[in-house]
Amino acid sequence: MKRIFLSITALLMVTITTHGQSTKNHNMEVAKNLEIFNALYKNLDMMYVDTLDAGKVVTTGIDAMLQSLDPYTEYYPEERQKELKTMLTGKYAGIGALIRYHQKLKRVVIDEPYEGMPSSEVGLRKGDIILQIDDTLMTDKEVGFVSSHLRGEPGTSFVLKVLRPSTGKEMKFKITRKNIKMSEITWYGMLEGKVPTGYIALNTFTGEPAKAMRLAFIDLKKQGAQHLVLDLRGNGGGSLSECVDILSMWLPKDEKIVETKGKLKRANSEYKTRLEPIDTVMPIVVLVNQETASASEITSGALQDLKRGIIIGTRTYGKGLVQVPNVDLPYNANLKLTTSRYYLPSGRGITMKEGIKPDVEIRPDTMANITLYLDRLDSTEVAFDYVVDYIARHPNIANPKDFHLTDADYADFKQRVVKAGFTYDQLSKKQFKELEKAMRFEGYLDDAKTELDALKQKIDHHNLESDLERHRHEIQQMLEQDIIGAYYYQAGQLQIGLRNDKTLREALRILSTKGEYQKVLHHQ
Repeated sequence: MKRIFLSITALLMVTITTHGQSTKNHNMEVAKNLEIFNALYKNLDMMYVDTLDAGKVVTTGIDAMLQSLDPYTEYYPEERQKELKTMLTGKYAGIGALIRYHQKLKRVVIDEPYEGMPSSEVGLRKGDIILQIDDTLMTDKEVGFVSSHLRGEPGTSFVLKVLRPSTGKEMKFKITRKNIKMSEITWYGMLEGKVPTGYIALNTFTGEPAKAMRLAFIDLKKQGAQHLVLDLRGNGGGSLSECVDILSMWLPKDEKIVETKGKLKRANSEYKTRLEPIDTVMPIVVLVNQETASASEITSGALQDLKRGIIIGTRTYGKGLVQVPNVDLPYNANLKLTTSRYYLPSGRGITMKEGIKPDVEIRPDTMANITLYLDRLDSTEVAFDYVVDYIARHPNIANPKDFHLTDADYADFKQRVVKAGFTYDQLSKKQFKELEKAMRFEGYLDDAKTELDALKQKIDHHNLESDLERHRHEIQQMLEQDIIGAYYYQAGQLQIGLRNDKTLREALRILSTKGEYQKVLHHQ
């Protein structure tokens, strides 16, 4: 026993000595490198050929240091405090509208007013050309400049002068800025199907989403929902406490859903549901994609681990790091600092390489190149202008469920595209050139010349009208979503998108097929 005691004592002494030595070495390395950094900057400041901007140079060094750690640890000097506040609260003061640069007009225009915001309340429309804000001309300015002048302190007012293309008239609007806060739920309602199924699209965990979710879910149950589809695609996360309260609707009270582990003891926490559930048995399907992150991943991952729901879509983003958002620094600066990692009920983490793997993977359809150009990359802006003209000609349209462009409408659009001289870079042409280079390099070009010439002729002489007809389905859906947005805002756009949503279609198939949901649930 004495030998054992002495051995253990010796081992402890070695461990303590080693730990102490390691700490001492670490502290020496820190002091040494800080001294080097300080000396380096002093020499630069004294001898460098140009005068240094201390704030710019040091901030660049800080940013580079933090970027070597993780994507979320970030330095906010005094001049970026408003940005930090907006990031933390999800709120900013302005008119509540998307704006964009119109390439053909070379002007910034209103793209999408938000429902219930100053832009929609005063009557701004998609396509309105921004001419002036108070006494400052905006006709030669970029989007960033215009946006910075539209934003300001809540309650402040300004006069906005625009040109409305459909009438050719200049119009003035007196607008009072207010805090812009997007609705936590884009839309919820009952879906058509064999079994009554409720649907909720939650777009953020910032604000008070738990309260909105509770009200929506109770309403869906009153409408007879027997299943729930929770859409978290594109939801970048937010408050962990809101996430906990949302999960409390479907899990028993005091159920552990996530814990955090870090270097410091105070960074270690365990989070459990803290409210009585509303429904612990209703089948739940969560829709996710690569933009589903943070609190969204905790929600979907906890439901998956606890076998309370199944996940359909693509692998999620993988943000499993926890930040303290406001570490105070000298001179009114702040540090958003990663202090711990999230761990789900099964003990697994959420890393960028893995994210949350869905139980059923459904990859979304890729957008055709012609559609991408028509939507955002077209210098003629023919699709945008078509939507603006359509809105001007139609004071009212059908609801999102029933609205469709007619054959005559699409024929008119095709004619406009051809007349506008619209062109787009064909991926097939680019890839053909790469193939030609590779075959020349490998010595096959001469042998395949006849076949290559025939293929090149087909690619070079593609017919624009045929391309527009070939991809009509997705081009028309893009136009319909843009048009609907002017009447029914983001909720309407979402509902149109759900019509041909193959991820949702698979969710409904699983929910309506006897035994399929349980089969997927227990194969996790």
